[in-house]
Amino acid sequence: QVQLVESGGGLVQAGGSLRLSCAASGRTFSSYAMGWFRQAPEKEREFVIAISRSGGSTYDTDSVKGRFTISRDNAKNTVYLQMNSLKPEDTAVYYCAASQRRILATNRGEYDYWGQGTQVTVSS
Repeated sequence: QVQLVESGGGLVQAGGSLRLSCAASGRTFSSYAMGWFRQAPEKEREFVIAISRSGGSTYDTDSVKGRFTISRDNAKNTVYLQMNSLKPEDTAVYYCAASQRRILATNRGEYDYWGQGTQVTVSS
């Protein structure tokens, strides 16, 4: 089992940047594919971006292409989400998730563990 704790959320103006971190417990972090999801008020939780177990492959949704980057440091049991050129529509609670079933996971149902979320608010 793995526990995930996100940090780095906050309030930023449109066009700004934020870097989210997700720290994982346990000694088998490199065996999990990792991903970020987000949920805006009154909307479904949606996939944002994912990274493979080794960090060699990533996949992102169209709305964040060219703006968001995911990376991981398996030695530090941490995955990062670098968000640039933020827009008001990026406002949401951002969740980190871990999948032990997939090398790279892009669907919510493929993830086994979730963090508590961190709020990101982008003002116009």
